[in-house]
Amino acid sequence: MTPLTESPAEPDVTAELNAIWGELLGLDPAEIAPDASFLRLGGDSVLAVRMSALVRKRLAVELALSDVTVEITLAALADLVARRAAGGAAVRALPVEIRRRADPEAAFPLMPLQQGYFVGQHDGWELSYESAHFYGDVGLTNVDPEEAAEALEDALQRLALHQPMLRARITADGSQHILPPDAPGAIPLPRVYDLREADDAERRRTLANIRHEMSTTGPNPLAGPGIDIRLSLLPGGRGRLHTAMSLLTMDGWSATLLNRELLVLAADWNAVLAPLEVDFGDYVTSLDRLRHTEPWSADRDWWWERLDDAPPPPALSLRADPRDVRPTTMGTREARLSPERWTRLREQCAERGVTPSAAMLAAFGVVLSRWAGHRRMLLNSLQLNRLPLHPDIHRVVGAFAATMLLPVELGTGRTFAELATAAHRLLTESTAHNLVSGVEVSRELARRRGTTRPIGPVVFQSTLGMDAAVGEAQAASAGPLGDLEFADFYHQLRTPQVALEVRFYEMLDEMAIVFSLVEELFDAGEVDGAHAGLVRLVESLADGAGWDQVVDLPAALDAAEDSGTTLARLPERGVSPEAGPPRDELEQRISLLWEELLGVPVLDRAAAFFTLGGDSLLAVRALARLAKEVESVPSVRDFLDAPTVAGLAAAVRARAGR
Repeated sequence: MTPLTESPAEPDVTAELNAIWGELLGLDPAEIAPDASFLRLGGDSVLAVRMSALVRKRLAVELALSDVTVEITLAALADLVARRAAGGAAVRALPVEIRRRADPEAAFPLMPLQQGYFVGQHDGWELSYESAHFYGDVGLTNVDPEEAAEALEDALQRLALHQPMLRARITADGSQHILPPDAPGAIPLPRVYDLREADDAERRRTLANIRHEMSTTGPNPLAGPGIDIRLSLLPGGRGRLHTAMSLLTMDGWSATLLNRELLVLAADWNAVLAPLEVDFGDYVTSLDRLRHTEPWSADRDWWWERLDDAPPPPALSLRADPRDVRPTTMGTREARLSPERWTRLREQCAERGVTPSAAMLAAFGVVLSRWAGHRRMLLNSLQLNRLPLHPDIHRVVGAFAATMLLPVELGTGRTFAELATAAHRLLTESTAHNLVSGVEVSRELARRRGTTRPIGPVVFQSTLGMDAAVGEAQAASAGPLGDLEFADFYHQLRTPQVALEVRFYEMLDEMAIVFSLVEELFDAGEVDGAHAGLVRLVESLADGAGWDQVVDLPAALDAAEDSGTTLARLPERGVSPEAGPPRDELEQRISLLWEELLGVPVLDRAAAFFTLGGDSLLAVRALARLAKEVESVPSVRDFLDAPTVAGLAAAVRARAGR
């Protein structure tokens, strides 16, 4: 076989790739050198997905997920594309094509992470909420009070016609569908509060009530739209724009996209958004076919082989067992990196061949290691996982996000640059096997460990680079709605099964460093210290001094056995029932129900639902079916605490006896 470096690409291939890079990176194609890497020119893994989709569309060449790494140079990519086109190299390509559904209003399944949020809204998990959602409000100036309300309503209506997921509903059995535009309640309507004539006390009270209500009671797509938008009109041309978005129907990428498109439409009555050739339902139904392909099986095997060696979460000390805590909101710690420092941080990362996200993963790992007292831990990562099935995918609103488990192990005696390089390798290798969702990997790991407790309650999320990947600049002005004051921005996140989540994202030209956490679990001083330590570390990286210093880390690789109540060691509840055939009519009824749902014989009253092939969504359906046969059924959480035939029967009896 001819070596890769000796197979020159056709000139038209190189020219097209050069144009694609220029388009994605905002560069003049003539200035892109053949030996320049995508990373050093400002690219990242999110933009690499768009690059792959554009190559697929414009050159009719399928690239493997592992091919499109941020380190690839333009010359190497051109050479690879030429070989793919000629059929001269093996490829682990995506084996599905996206197809438009014949009926755009037909039901389609929930994605794995959507299933997790759905079960959480049924109080299935510890650290659950009535709604999994994101809330934010931002200050407005120069508002036209006579036009603003009508402009917002018109913009939201046009956006709901353009983005079908704004008309999505989730059914009680855990599927989703799109309402036709003329269906009652299909188009979300904004609510407007005119507080211009109110006194100061009434304005403060009303704004506080709006924030509290929208933070603690998010939009519920089981009963209405998955988005709630409100506008407060204040004296002096001021106002506030309040937005709550259900995580069941929209991810972080969608939130950014939706805000930008809404403001574009509000600013101009005649604005027209570029049409979309596909929607989220098309993506989900096409992706569902992946489960029957060899690449999906290969990714599953890759993850399964590593699960027995997976470490527990970081051993952060707890003030309470998460099972006993009923949070209403998550606490927040936030800091911003100035535009100058954020620019320098990106430059420092590019010089060392790592993405900013990889550097932030390493920084978070360092802080957690010092906090927990050990260096090996399992983190959960929220990924903007939009597979390159179509060039429009980055412009579609939907719940595309997925999780990915990251076994982090920090070596001693290493500089931060070495730790960041290792984090970069970990992210690159794991992302190359992302056809299998982290939710599915977590289910398998929980099954092997015999637990229903959260596998990855500490979450890393980075959306750095998303602004460039979306491809549109964030509007600072929205016509009658006025100018947005991003320095006056408040936000609140509620997501089930998460004890602590770090988020890195861009806000205009700054980088935000945010902790969202269940305050009841942790010592406030420890949280403050960890967040402040993370900010100091990131600032040292931006200034350049932190990269070449040997990082001070604990000597212990794993948490001590006697470390007390920590996230790494949570007590299990429930007693294993005595094995044997079902003992009474109720246990027989449950066994038959499970056989119908799971398609396997259920002969043992000690048989565990998840060992038999069940999952949390099927657990909700099992309880819904059982409710038609018995007077009272337990909660999803009670079922998950004792997920055996005998355990469920006992929970039914206990509920009936209350």
